[in-house]
Amino acid sequence: MSTGIIILIVVAVIALWLISIYNGLVKLRNNRENAFANIDVQLKQRYDLVPQLVATVKGYAAHEKELLEKITQARTAAMSATTTNEKIEADNQLSSALAGLKVSVEAYPDLKANQNFMQLQTELADIENKLASVRRFFNSATKELNNAVQTFPSNLIAGMFGFHKEPMFEVAAEERAAVEKAPQISF
Repeated sequence: MSTGIIILIVVAVIALWLISIYNGLVKLRNNRENAFANIDVQLKQRYDLVPQLVATVKGYAAHEKELLEKITQARTAAMSATTTNEKIEADNQLSSALAGLKVSVEAYPDLKANQNFMQLQTELADIENKLASVRRFFNSATKELNNAVQTFPSNLIAGMFGFHKEPMFEVAAEERAAVEKAPQISF
């Protein structure tokens, strides 16, 4: 074998290796985008359900106007968000507003007995559980992409083609203290 053929084989192997790394990074990025699209589907269901829930609660809790307006504003902001990071921030605000609604509902025993409200609450709980699941999948996909972007040798290819570390779906900073505190249960 001549030296030229050996060099050609080595170059071909290196090229295939680089292509393989690049394609792996593209697959990981697409997996992350797909995972966020799944979050979007659940958020859309949540956004569609929130006005029904708010309307039901309004009938019982007219004086909770500020809270209901906050939920409506958070829903509107979430629906108008365009980037992944904006959507994550807006969803955190909506989650916080809905948590306030759950606390407020405790003051209305008749509302808790209302069939429409109970059905909406059950649906919302189901959507929240599905959201938690798809968020975990999104974070898993993000972790895989970030690992590939930050580890050698794929980090060399990632840097050349504009791949970078992506943010996880995390609890908003203003909710962090509440989440880390043990819940208080009273009877």
